[in-house]
Amino acid sequence: MLKSIISAFMAFITFFSSIGVSLINPVSPVEDSDFVPVLRFMAASDTHVKAANDKQSRRLQKAIKMSYAIADANEYYNKLDGILIAGDTTDDGLQSQRCAFKSAVDSVIRPETQFMPLLAQAHDGGSYDNESLEYFKLLHDVDATDNHYVLNGYHFITISRSNVPGTRYADYQREWLKEQLEEAVADDPNRPIFVSHHEHVDNTVYGSSDFEGWDDEYFKDIFLQYPQIVHFSGHSHYPLSDPRSIWQDEFTAIGTGALYYVELTVEDVRTVHPAGYKEEVQFWVVEVDASHRIRLIGIDLTEEKVLCEYILDNPADVANREYTPEKQAARSKAPEFSEDAEIKVKKSLGKVSLTAPAASSTDGMPITLYRVFLYDEDGNEVKKDWVLPDYYSATVSPTVTFNLGDPDKGDFTAKIVAETAYGVQSSPLEVSFSK
Repeated sequence: MLKSIISAFMAFITFFSSIGVSLINPVSPVEDSDFVPVLRFMAASDTHVKAANDKQSRRLQKAIKMSYAIADANEYYNKLDGILIAGDTTDDGLQSQRCAFKSAVDSVIRPETQFMPLLAQAHDGGSYDNESLEYFKLLHDVDATDNHYVLNGYHFITISRSNVPGTRYADYQREWLKEQLEEAVADDPNRPIFVSHHEHVDNTVYGSSDFEGWDDEYFKDIFLQYPQIVHFSGHSHYPLSDPRSIWQDEFTAIGTGALYYVELTVEDVRTVHPAGYKEEVQFWVVEVDASHRIRLIGIDLTEEKVLCEYILDNPADVANREYTPEKQAARSKAPEFSEDAEIKVKKSLGKVSLTAPAASSTDGMPITLYRVFLYDEDGNEVKKDWVLPDYYSATVSPTVTFNLGDPDKGDFTAKIVAETAYGVQSSPLEVSFSK
């Protein structure tokens, strides 16, 4: 058995090595050396296809091909059982765009893979017209826009926007959802149930707070009654490699990132679009083993690298909640600058910039922010600022730079700290300079 497990692991590594893939900050409180899948599916969102064979169509095709390559490399289980796309499949909901989306999938999907799209309100047709809903059913050969699939004994429930004018979701969908969940629980209460609609459930994953605004609460009271639920959602485009994109409490919620671009919130600044954000493209390959453990493999599509990896012990058991915000925060440890790290000061045309080497994570989670504090010779704080590192990318810059502008003449001390997603800061790196 051990020899076979090692063979499967080496096949997995060999595949990723062949396309330049490396494991970036794998985080898993659960030992995974004996993980043998019995189910595998791709989970993505926000493809935003605009036209046939456009950049977004090609990204979607590439993501599906990579998912198959991961499956093919596994000695034990080489199937991709499903493809879940959690809405905003098109950019404007036009029939031509939806045909382009479907054509892109059809060109690469294999007969054994169940395709599971859903219709979002935001970009897939926000007018709530029944014609849009009917076209979705015709195009994807389904009887309804809300659907219930069973793959290898695991239940998948997808919820599209409603057919009621002026409402994103409607009461008839609540009743339908409860019926489907009861059916899944009756089948096997000890298995996770995979549920998806486009928006994050409010106050769960990164991007779902009231301030961030990429949330919906319509079904939350139902979700709270079913610990078996593992909910996949998009809409925010917030990075799946951020540890806050996995949330557990009464149920489990997972952000999918986006196949379009990345977006973030930092403190009180919404919709932060860092340099190169349009090339940050992410999705999950999800595996489940016979003990109902879930392995989440986060993929950077552009660089063809693994961003992150998590294993969730069977989430249907309420005792298995390793990714609550409280436990995640408790695991978060202060980053560290190397002992020989120094800040370089650059002065040009009266302006000052500081460049420091990146700090190192000490807890396996990414460093999500750097802060600078500038003090005058009397110790008064005269400026503070933050810089977002490219932690959402598979390749992170080895340095961080702050532009301080044109401070008044005098003597200054600057302090730079690295910070985790949970606010834990490193010891400061300091430099003194005169202007």
